[in-house]
Formats: sequence, structure tokens, C-alpha cells
Amino acid sequence: MDFTVSAFGAILGLVIAIILIIKKVNPTYSLILGAIIGGLLGGADIAQTVTLMISGAQGMIPAILRILTAGILAGVLIETGAASKIAETIVEKLGDHMAIVAIVFSTAILTGVGVFVDVSVITVSPIAMAIAKKVNLSKTSILLAMIGGGKSGNVVSPNPNAIAAADAFEVPLTSVMLAGILPAIFGIIVTIFIARSLGQKGVTVSDQDLTQEKIQDKPSFFTAILGPLVSIVLLALRPIMGIEIDPLIALPVGGIIGSFAMGKFREINNYAIVGMGKMTGVAILLIGTGTISGIIANSELKDVLVNLLDATGAPVFLLAPLAGILMSAATASTTSGTAVASQVFGPTIMELGISGVNAAAMIHSGATVLDHLPHGSFFHTTGGSVNMSISERLKLIPYESLVGLVITMVSTIVYGFILS
Repeated sequence: MDFTVSAFGAILGLVIAIILIIKKVNPTYSLILGAIIGGLLGGADIAQTVTLMISGAQGMIPAILRILTAGILAGVLIETGAASKIAETIVEKLGDHMAIVAIVFSTAILTGVGVFVDVSVITVSPIAMAIAKKVNLSKTSILLAMIGGGKSGNVVSPNPNAIAAADAFEVPLTSVMLAGILPAIFGIIVTIFIARSLGQKGVTVSDQDLTQEKIQDKPSFFTAILGPLVSIVLLALRPIMGIEIDPLIALPVGGIIGSFAMGKFREINNYAIVGMGKMTGVAILLIGTGTISGIIANSELKDVLVNLLDATGAPVFLLAPLAGILMSAATASTTSGTAVASQVFGPTIMELGISGVNAAAMIHSGATVLDHLPHGSFFHTTGGSVNMSISERLKLIPYESLVGLVITMVSTIVYGFILS
């Protein structure tokens, strides 16, 4: 597109969207309104602004289609009790003396096989609180363990954020997932260290916190994990054998096979409906995200950031993690942050000589640094999972930001300095 929006307009539109989200205005409408205001104040007329917004939203469609079909796998994992079974098995095997490690690994593995981070935290939280009560750990400690484990698992998962990054850079989803393995390992290690140091800090778990709803007739661990494993194997066929099976196919096939293995195939339609419900909110949010990304992508903001890096003498590849951090802070969402940063800054980053996989990995990891800010749902959902007050939840932000920062630093060192 020939028309360019001013950096001032793009930034102002983004700020307005953030303010509206903080004021509890629907996030999708907030982003759309921010895009309109940003375009108009950035020098575009109404027709040009709408054209840029539609162009940005269209760029999100491939990711949205894959995310919606991924809902089948998510629905099967949640509704059959498979996710809960996976978490319970890990905790049982590691035992109470490894409580923090068990909680971190449970959430990391659940997120890593395709469950949303917040859903993983909600799934693990009843188990985590029972352990915390037994071995005298604080809510602060176990929530940080779950969030840090979730962030680590998120950078290796076939979740919407990884799908958005892979689509934007036109690289295999498995490549983005594999690029997150080393950063995830460091994320897990630092999470365990911090969570243990917070063991006695904050509010303790009470008897009232331990009420939980039981899912009857849970599957075996093997059948519970089979569906996600099938999806991952199908996705891995491209780098291993050159056989390309798109996530749009691989993820729902994993869900279908998983439901069959658990003897729940007759309920697959119900699981798909639940999974679709989980993904619909993300898909609609990405449409709103796309509208503002259309404005930012066609603005001078990219040039401002590149010039800033040049002026400071910083390596140009730092634009990738910086974009992920800034956009996740703006949207308070890993998925939206990754999607906006990839769509907006992706072409510029690749023009600077950074490969698609490396750029996707650094943006993806950067989006874990500030995705938990209070204007997003993740902050409130995770705090509510352990019945934590807002004031206590706010105290956790520096620690979870540190986990995300470690993940990003490792990713940047590997894919910016070493493998660039």
C-alpha cells in the first residue's frame, strides 16, 4: 500500500486501545476503535483507514482458521479429563518432596501439548493447592510455579501464538515449536528457583480453597496423552520426512484419535463445540488485533524503532524480541502480541537479514515477557484460580516478567547472536 500512517498516529491509536481495555471495554472493539483513531490521526482519510484495517484483518485469517480447528484437540483434552489426568500423573510420580517441580512440569507439559496457558493453570490449580496445603507452600509460590511452567510450555506448543508466528513468517509450525525448546528449559529452571524462594511468602492455602469439582471416569495416562502426541508426530513429518501435514489437519486429527482411544468418540461433537467456544474468543480478538496491526504495519513506527536501534548501536535483530515484548504489553496477550509483532515487524525484520524461523522464535519468546499485565484476562483468570486478591496478584508481576525475560534472553542469544 502506498499510504503511510505517521508513527504518532499509530502509537496514539495503540495507547487508546490499551486505555479502553483497561477501562473494561471489549478488547476487540477497543482494538478496532484504536485502529480507526490511529489511522485518522496518523494522516489517513476514512477510506484509507478502513482499507488498512481490512488488510490487517485479512492477514490474520490463515492463523484464525488453524486456531479454530485446533479447538477440537483442546476440547477433547479438557472435557474428557485428559488434561487433569496428565497433571495428576506427573504430580503423583514426582511426589510431595518435589512439589514445586511437579507443579511446574505439570503446567509446562499441559501447555506444551496444546492447552491454553490459563486453562492449564486452572486445571492444575486444585492439585497444586492440595499439595501447597500439605507441604506448607504459599499461593504466591504455587501460582508462580504454574505461570512460569505455562510460559515455558507455551513457547514449544502448537497453541494459537505459535500458529500466528508460523503463519506470519510462512515457516513450519514444528520449526517454531522446536526453536522454543532451549528457552523453555531455562524458563523451567528459573521458575523452579524463584517459586522455591517464594515458598513461605504471601497468603497460605486455606481449607476453603480446596473445594474442587471432580471429573468422573478419567482416562489412563497413555490414552490421555495419545491425542497430542499424534498431532505432534504428524506435524513433525515435514522436517523428518518432507511430508507436510498442516496444523489445520494435524491438530483436529489428534483430538479425534485421542477421543477414540479414550472410548469417548461418540462425544466428539460435544468436545468440538466446547473447543470451538474456547477458540472463538481468541479468533475474534485476532480480528480486532489485525485491524490495528494493519495501521501499525503501514506506519512509520517500524522505521522509528529501527533507527533507534541504529542510533544506540544495538544489533538490528533485537527488533524481533523488542517487538514481541512491546506488543504483548500493549495487548496483555501472548497470542495477540505474537500476531501483531509478527504481522507488523516481520517483513522489516526479514529485510534486515534475519531468517523467518529465528525471527519467529525471538518474537514468540518476547511475547511471554509482559502478557500477564492487569488489562488482560490472563492476570485475572490465573489469580482467580487460587482465590488470590488483586493486591497479592499484582506482587507476582515482577517474578513472572523475569521468567519471560529469561526465556527471551536465551532465545535472543541463540537465534540472534549464535544462529543468525
